[in-house]
Amino acid sequence: MLWPKINILSASYLLGIKYDVKGINNMESCLNEPRIICANHQSTWETFFIASCLPKQVCFIFKKELLFVPFFGWGIFLLRMIHINRKSGKQALQTIIDCAPEQFRLGRWIVLFPEGTRSLPNKPKPYKIGAAVLSKNLNVPIVPISHNAGRLWEKNAFFKRAGVIDISIGESICPENKSPEEIITEVKTWIENQDQWKTSAKNIN
Repeated sequence: MLWPKINILSASYLLGIKYDVKGINNMESCLNEPRIICANHQSTWETFFIASCLPKQVCFIFKKELLFVPFFGWGIFLLRMIHINRKSGKQALQTIIDCAPEQFRLGRWIVLFPEGTRSLPNKPKPYKIGAAVLSKNLNVPIVPISHNAGRLWEKNAFFKRAGVIDISIGESICPENKSPEEIITEVKTWIENQDQWKTSAKNIN
């Protein structure tokens, strides 16, 4: 996606925000198979990164109200993402389950932020179970991503800090013989046990 890539490059050259990725081989080994990406959510930076810097096209889940935002909404409509009514609860989840196979057919991976909204570093919000239910229903593994982008690109902060964002990509978490509760617990545990999740992003000297 061009627009997210422009944002990542602008952040790098204008703001001094670089990134270091570990575990990219955990994606490259399954590019021809469907996957669900689950990442912690601290800023808009990781949204740009996931949309433009991974070796796979992705599909985001977004609230349908964004469709009515001039230009932006029209753009995401043309990208054929999955839009939901977040207030509809189980119906929203069913919409994702119904639409996901078409996205996989198009060669895209589904992206979900289990927290549902941005959180502060080291202060995660509870993980919603939707990604795990999707994984279980469709028998599609989850690829976890852990990062500390919020250390440099803080939630609701106008000024950003220069530095290096650390990103780790984990091995696929398979849903077989696990309940949705066990799956999402495994995802959360992996994400929050990574070193960069616990530490500050590196400053550039």
